[in-house]
Amino acid sequence: MLGWLETCRRLYNRCLRDLKTWLNSRKCPIDRCSLNEEYIVPADLPFPSYLQQKRQLTQWKKENPWLKAAHSQVTQDVVKRMHNTWEAFKKRGFGFPRFKKYGQFRSFLFPQFKNHPLQLPSWEGMGVGDYQIKLPKIGSVLIELHRPIPDGFVIKQIRVLSRARGTKWYVVITVQSDIEVPNPLPKGRGLAADVGLENFLTTSDNFTVKPGLFFRELQSRLKELQRKASRKKKGSKNWEKAQIKVAKLHHKIANSRKNFHFQVAHQLCDQGDMVFVEDIDFRVSAKGFLGKSMLDGGFGQFRTILQWVCWKRDKFFAQVDHKYSSQICPNCGTHTGKKPLSQRQHICPECNYQTTRDHAAAEVLLQRGLDKVRTDCAERKLPGNGGLSGPVADWLDKCRSRNTQERS
Repeated sequence: MLGWLETCRRLYNRCLRDLKTWLNSRKCPIDRCSLNEEYIVPADLPFPSYLQQKRQLTQWKKENPWLKAAHSQVTQDVVKRMHNTWEAFKKRGFGFPRFKKYGQFRSFLFPQFKNHPLQLPSWEGMGVGDYQIKLPKIGSVLIELHRPIPDGFVIKQIRVLSRARGTKWYVVITVQSDIEVPNPLPKGRGLAADVGLENFLTTSDNFTVKPGLFFRELQSRLKELQRKASRKKKGSKNWEKAQIKVAKLHHKIANSRKNFHFQVAHQLCDQGDMVFVEDIDFRVSAKGFLGKSMLDGGFGQFRTILQWVCWKRDKFFAQVDHKYSSQICPNCGTHTGKKPLSQRQHICPECNYQTTRDHAAAEVLLQRGLDKVRTDCAERKLPGNGGLSGPVADWLDKCRSRNTQERS
């Protein structure tokens, strides 16, 4: 499988090289000669599109026998993968495809299967989750099946992933069924969450979760392993062993953080039927003086995981506007002004409402989320006005009536 990854990497670079060569040959003006670029390919040569390069695979395999090592559909998917990157670059306007260095190509895909590839092992004494997966031209590989394939689903494709410099392998199985799962509708009890560094998460019910310092706790160990790896001769066997230890530690940190995110996401789904989070771009805050702590928290990954867990558990998920959420009093709606990061308490000068800063921001996010749900339900004419119920909706109605009386 490591040999297949290297074959796919070289094929990816070959396709990208032909694409860049064709583009460079068209940069020279038609009425003059350029000192930097010249026509290095015939002028009538068509653009190396996906179909064009897919047809050239047969000729490339005759010229380079090492291309025959990988499965034919795997190599076709590599060409498709490169052109998907090219199309994405043209759509967003930046991020031109780059050549893959050694070890940077970490997965290959089997796009279809004629027979069911999963099967139980032929010998006894294996665990409950131990299965064999039959991959074309590779054979049967023993895997640990985390959960069984549901009835009525068909395996469509399988992606083989390499992690920690080829020492850990994963198989992602894509299944398909003719059923349609609707998106969750807004209903029940609402809950908003505000993320931060002092507390990883604070909800509108004043439920807090302490941050998990995954990178901070293992930073000294990682520094020691990186120091040992830097003292080895690059490319030697001892250098490769040291790099594997560093990669395994990074893999452990990432898995611990992701496991923590899943646990917190399920806790939020247990407490409410509608979950609201702020739509902040965490990439901006990760570039400041708190960048290491922000990246260690992984707030962007947590938001993505929370959205998936809410969909899986039939909980409504929405992102609301984050602007001035820490500067507005959730009790009376007064704009209290900008607070420095050192000020962790919210004290309203108008109604004297006191609470923590994160709790007040979470309450503001909840109000915005419920307003957004009611507006969307009114525009789409959904029944039950979004199905808002419970103490959160009653509390919001009381706040609104009190604010209306004070303004009048």
